Amino acid sequence: MIVILRTVLVFVVLIFATPIIASLVIIAGILGFTDRPGSVFDWAPRVWSRLVLGAAGARVVIHGDEHRRGAQHIFVGNHVSWFDVFAMAGHLRWFKFVAKAELFRIPLFGGAMRHAGMIAIERSNQAAARTSIQRAGEAIRDGASVILFPEGTRGNSYTVRAFKKGAFVLAVETRAPIVPVAIHGTIHVQAKGSFVMRPGVIHLHFLSPITTDGFSYDDRDALARQARTQIAECLEREYGVPRGA
Repeated sequence: MIVILRTVLVFVVLIFATPIIASLVIIAGILGFTDRPGSVFDWAPRVWSRLVLGAAGARVVIHGDEHRRGAQHIFVGNHVSWFDVFAMAGHLRWFKFVAKAELFRIPLFGGAMRHAGMIAIERSNQAAARTSIQRAGEAIRDGASVILFPEGTRGNSYTVRAFKKGAFVLAVETRAPIVPVAIHGTIHVQAKGSFVMRPGVIHLHFLSPITTDGFSYDDRDALARQARTQIAECLEREYGVPRGA
């Protein structure tokens, strides 16, 4: 019964809160409000995400709090659930997600994402993906942080899959530090392919930043391996998750 009530409550929040918050963001964008820390473009995604987390009964525990502070970081995390997005968005400040282009086609919601400066990526179009990385670089140079899930899509287990290289090309080009984030607990809250949501604890481990000063495009694979290894080691150490190949 609790699971049913939580699921219904999340959908109620999505139905009623999303249009209100999305409209505020779109209006602010049309009126030319400045995108900066503390602006509607900063707090609206965080408030929306925390409403969803609260409705689901998902409590987020932060580890390595010192590594999530500051600006112009590239946060890369493992990805197994939509609640990875809500947990990250609810506990970071002035960020831009790099997200699949399909989300930007959702009426109202997609418009709000564009006005908030979120970045669409066409994963099947290499030239368009390159443009998206350039836009993410502009966001970092303007002072924001960027969040990416380099596995590309949600997985069915916490074992970390191979990382795509876009996030690490971005890091080399901007000299921004990479902060690996190990995420655990979101499968329990909502597994991939399920509409059911249940209360639970989500752990976000913000791991030691990886500096990118002095690195070149040829180092992108090494940076991807280092970030993936840090996340896999954390998940193995803390939760017994197999590292995989």
